[in-house]
Amino acid sequence: MVEFRITHVSEQNEAGQARRVECELACVAVGPPALLLQGATPGSGLTVAGFLAAKSLRQKQPVLHVATIEFNEITR
Repeated sequence: MVEFRITHVSEQNEAGQARRVECELACVAVGPPALLLQGATPGSGLTVAGFLAAKSLRQKQPVLHVATIEFNEITR
């Protein structure tokens, strides 16, 4: 199991106006996705998919349980 955080930054349209969106989300990966992350460099571009669940029965903060990971090439 690997616990990590991802940062999302994008520009979205809200009520016809462009809006810059930034957030950070706690994540957990188990099994094959966790193995992929072991070789990842912090700050690498990733596309992840999975499901949201509460951190625990007492702590309701969302945690993304990652099921798939794709590494994005960063072009400079």
